Amino acid sequence: METIPQILSREFKQSPLHVENVIKLIADGNTIPFIARYRKEMTGAMDDQLLRELADRLEYLNSLKARRDEVKASIAAQEKLTDELSAQIDAAKTLAEVEDIYRPYKPKRRTRAMIAREKGLEPLAEAIFLQERRGKEPSELALPFVDEGKGVPTVEDALAGACDILAENFSDDAALRGKLRALAQESGVLSSSALKDEESVYMLYYSYEEPLKRIQPHRVLAVNRGEKEGFLKVALDMPRGDALYIMRAALLKGDSPCAREVELAIEDSYDRLLFPSLSRELRSDLTEAASEAAIKTFSKNLQPLLMQAPIKNKVVLGFDPAFRTGCKLAVVDGTGKVLETAVIYPTPPHSKVEEAARALKSLIKKHGVTVIAIGNGTASRESEKFVAETIHGMSGVGYVIVNEAGASVYSASKLGAKEFPDFDVSLRSAVSIARRLQDPLAELVKIDPKSIGVGQYQHDMPQARLDGALGGVVEACVNAVGVDLNTASAPLLSRVSGIGASVAQNIVSYREQNGAFKGRKEVLKVAKLGERTYEQCAGFLRVPESREILDNTGVHPESYEAARTLLTLCGFTEADVRGGNLTALSSRVKELGEADVAKRCGVGVLTLRDIMAELIKPGRDPRDELPSPVLRSDVMEMDDLVPGMELNGTVRNVADFGAFVDIGVHQDGLVHISELSNSYVRHPSDVVKPGDIVKVWVLGVDAKKKRISLSMKQPR
Repeated sequence: METIPQILSREFKQSPLHVENVIKLIADGNTIPFIARYRKEMTGAMDDQLLRELADRLEYLNSLKARRDEVKASIAAQEKLTDELSAQIDAAKTLAEVEDIYRPYKPKRRTRAMIAREKGLEPLAEAIFLQERRGKEPSELALPFVDEGKGVPTVEDALAGACDILAENFSDDAALRGKLRALAQESGVLSSSALKDEESVYMLYYSYEEPLKRIQPHRVLAVNRGEKEGFLKVALDMPRGDALYIMRAALLKGDSPCAREVELAIEDSYDRLLFPSLSRELRSDLTEAASEAAIKTFSKNLQPLLMQAPIKNKVVLGFDPAFRTGCKLAVVDGTGKVLETAVIYPTPPHSKVEEAARALKSLIKKHGVTVIAIGNGTASRESEKFVAETIHGMSGVGYVIVNEAGASVYSASKLGAKEFPDFDVSLRSAVSIARRLQDPLAELVKIDPKSIGVGQYQHDMPQARLDGALGGVVEACVNAVGVDLNTASAPLLSRVSGIGASVAQNIVSYREQNGAFKGRKEVLKVAKLGERTYEQCAGFLRVPESREILDNTGVHPESYEAARTLLTLCGFTEADVRGGNLTALSSRVKELGEADVAKRCGVGVLTLRDIMAELIKPGRDPRDELPSPVLRSDVMEMDDLVPGMELNGTVRNVADFGAFVDIGVHQDGLVHISELSNSYVRHPSDVVKPGDIVKVWVLGVDAKKKRISLSMKQPR
């Protein structure tokens, strides 16, 4: 039997040694970001996504092994565990297979078969199932079991009880369940019909059916939600005739007086036990697979959203639109510090446009605002029109529509109240909108990832699994960028490898009491942050003010000596690092021989390459290489759109069926998966991701339903 490392090595196509190293590193408490970044020689340079997938699969295989052991122990306690059964359990490759094998031995609620056994009818069931060709008639076999005192007053009652036992035995047959499950997966159909005669978002599913093998994950989740909300009646069907044929082939033994009784038991077993049970299992499997696909899509969407290019060193005005309560404004400087706030009333019912325009222009001129971040919520269309008209003719000022999903969640949170105790909820939203344009990652980590608005059906998924997956994405992004130890908020620090919420707050408290950190090593003075945590987090913390230049790079302290040796071997100094004079470092290493240099530095080649990259560009931010948000200065309405029009837009969200693109008309257009490329597209995320700037063409506009159809395929 394959070991867990062997299984993982085969499934992930990685060397057994590297897989065993990963398992050991995880068991020793190392975080995925740390393993991915600083243990490349041990892992064969597996990236963090592959490592997370491997860790998930490892957890499943460990759970499978634990469940096998539990099942064997339970069966052994019943004194029914044989070597053959034990081997069968060990050979099971999924939890479902283990449960199928365990089914006959699993403690059950009181069933019809259990009652029949209590009446002493099991020997009769066994005699009938033998199906001897020249055996007795079933009624003759049943006669000795008639006993009114035991609750079996007639032959018919005895035969009925025996058939109940057979039906349950058939439904508990692991091999038979496996064959029927395979039949359902190949030929089964999921269907839904309307329960309410009214318009709803589920109208597409009022008369719907699709084969299980072709159904898309988002449709499974949509049908489930429609059923839960009382709009749909959902059924899973499989070919009954084919199922009964499989059962007869496995259970009937030819011409026998008892064949008819077995036939009746087969039909009863399928209709009463097997089909309902398999239907529940298959729908559960469909939902689980659909949830995993949705979580994967959500994770793929979240990563580029968090890694959007920051707008650095610019004064930004956050604009939180509203009608009755007025639009909230917050001006923040290049570091995110709030300079001034205001409330204006340019929108109905107040419509104080001129007064609001004077206030907005005053703030822009007073603080040197170059970008206005407008939230895309209620009154966003009216607010955009007002801003565009106000800044018309003002040089060097543009605006961006910012997805404000989650801003209100942050504003009403304890963290929002702690950061801005003197601000009301709406003013905190304006600050959040401005900051998420300045540094999306630093601001969005303050918000529950589920509230950021790039998922689908996220509230219908297993929440612990979703939280774990999204938390892993946030952690990967934060550690890929690194955090400034002297400016990072507690929520941002809590996502750093090895640092949790408690230690993050201790870091902030230490900073407030003792002033800025002078170097990485000083973080060891923080309460509850010991050597082990320091090993995990140090490489992801940046201290620009440190006298040690390497403290502002991704070089881990364990490799400082190697970095200095590298500089000496290649004829450079730390002053060259500070001055950015190491463009020739790579060529110098090649001259000396990369493998030889790595050996002399005491590190592997992969680690050497990482050290070189950090020395050449100390303090670099990988997000700086990404496209910046598109600034606008004018406004466009939905009525302005005509088929064939070419536009640039920003991808806001990616779903299984296509991508939603913001083209500046306050209603995202949909690029259906069939319109993403002239080539076959397996999934939209293979072509686009949130934050991408794309060229699109208008296919159609339905103003009544507020739907815009777009294409990324250039018209002929």
